[in-house]
Amino acid sequence: MKYYAVIDTNVLVSAMLKWDSVPGTIMELTFDGLIIPILNEHIVKEYHEVLVRPKFHFTEEIIYDVLENIQSRGIYVDAEYLDIELPDPKDRVFYEVVMEERKTEDTYLITGNIRHFPTKPFIVTPREMMDIILSGAED
Repeated sequence: MKYYAVIDTNVLVSAMLKWDSVPGTIMELTFDGLIIPILNEHIVKEYHEVLVRPKFHFTEEIIYDVLENIQSRGIYVDAEYLDIELPDPKDRVFYEVVMEERKTEDTYLITGNIRHFPTKPFIVTPREMMDIILSGAED
């Protein structure tokens, strides 16, 4: 079974900072093809803008490899604008993309900032996504 998910930037950064973690496992499953990343150009741009911040000390080569890996496995979505207020306006694109893709696929938004989004069963933490995947493996 494959799982479709919009991956919030904080999950990607957490994974890259500590690969041996739940966010790291989420990204590993993405690179293995179990989780299909749902993207648009704004999400990829935010990934890049955050990953190049000097405080993270990621090399350009690592950033390129990770983004290339995500983009090559991802599905690009043209999402329509949604008039919704979120604590961080930059989170809107993640919500718009998940809502657009949910019109055709059962899609999740994986975020470490669960309180930044409306309470919906498809907006999950990395741990909750792992529980969903593990319960699906038991079926």
